[in-house]
Amino acid sequence: MRSRLASLMATALLCAALSVSAQENPVINECRIRPGTLCADLNLNGIDVPGVDLSRSQLSGSNLRGANLQGANLTGANLTRADFSGGNLERTRLAGADLRAANLQRASLAGARLNNANLQNVRGRQANFMAAMLDGADLAGAELPAADFSDASADRAGFRAADLTRADFRNASLEGANFTNANLRDADLRGARVAGAIFTGADILGCRGCPVGAGGVR
Repeated sequence: MRSRLASLMATALLCAALSVSAQENPVINECRIRPGTLCADLNLNGIDVPGVDLSRSQLSGSNLRGANLQGANLTGANLTRADFSGGNLERTRLAGADLRAANLQRASLAGARLNNANLQNVRGRQANFMAAMLDGADLAGAELPAADFSDASADRAGFRAADLTRADFRNASLEGANFTNANLRDADLRGARVAGAIFTGADILGCRGCPVGAGGVR
């Protein structure tokens, strides 16, 4: 009798543990929401998982349009070609993440941590990077017209050949940033800290606050 009772209790504890695990790591459209998950090329349109831990996950090519990932942990994640257009990534941790060719159009990354992230060739028209941390990030070839980088920290960031037409960098920290051959037409750098920044070959026609005689094309 005692043996049967012990067996029943063990089974109940196992079921409870599995239930808790399922609640902590839900499955959404075939994607198990957990660190290191493999969810490439899936339709995750509009998922609402603020604060979730998806660090080191593989989400390349997935549809995350309009997703709410506010405060989520995506440190070191593979997000190449992922579509985050219109999404909420505010205060999301993306340090060291790979976002090459991702779609960030009209997405909000305000306060996000993107230190040393790879954002080469991202599309981010009207994306919001206000007060984001982009130190050491690589944005070479990025299409970011009318993006908001106000109050952001982008020291040593690479903006080589990026389209930054009408971008807002007011009061941003851009020390040591590389704007070689970037398009800064009608951009606003008023109040930005640009010590050591490189503007060789950059188009600064109509740019407010761009340093005079920095090697740019006027």
